[in-house]
This record gives sequence, structure tokens and C-alpha cells, in this order.
Amino acid sequence: MTEIKKLTLTDLIKEKEKYQVKKDVTEELYIQRLDASITIRKPERSLCLDTISMSRDKDQADQADVYMAYNIVVEPDLKDPELQKAYGCVEPTDIVEKIFDPGEIASISQAGLELSGYISSAKRVKDLKN
Repeated sequence: MTEIKKLTLTDLIKEKEKYQVKKDVTEELYIQRLDASITIRKPERSLCLDTISMSRDKDQADQADVYMAYNIVVEPDLKDPELQKAYGCVEPTDIVEKIFDPGEIASISQAGLELSGYISSAKRVKDLKN
């Protein structure tokens, strides 16, 4: 097992660019069923908290992932009025369920929460035990 380096003040100061939290972070996600990728943008704290709150509310839980996906997918632009009109959307967020399957929506939402650190994935943060 490799030894894990302890983060120090010297590291934080010397390599500020490396450690500073980045705001405009994007990630490509491959959607197998569509055989294409989409681009998501790291969600702001308020969007994450709204989504988490919705997921805990029995009246809104089924729309939490849809809300997150609608707000973080930047390519293609799900907020484009022409796209929404072409798909016959009544509400703007309807476009999410017209393009993506429920499991895909959940995966997109989870990827956004992971980008912001609200859900830890094995590759991002590991719990170290003595």
C-alpha cells in the first residue's frame, strides 16, 4: 500500500493553483443509450442544497434529480426555447425526462453532486483509517 501524503501549509501556499477550489468546472458524461456525451457544469452550493432538500420532501422527491440535471447540463443547452418547443414541453424541466431515462437522470444528478463534493465517490475522497 502506498503512503498517503499529509497536506501541509507549505503545500497550500506553494501550490495555491493546484489546491484552490475552482468554480467553473465542467465534466463530460457519456450516455450509452444515446451513444453521445453531454457536458455538465459543477453546480453552485445553493443548487446542491435545493436538490438535497427536494429529495427529502415526499412531494418533490421525484423531481429532485430532474431539477439538478436541468440546471447542470450545459451542452446540449436544455434551456433552449426552440428545443423545448420541439419536444412539446409544458414546463421547462420537462425536457430532461423527454431526452433521458430515469436512471440516466439520476446518474447526471449524482455526477453534479460529486463535482461539488456533496457525494463522495471512491475516486474523489477516501476515509483514512489508522
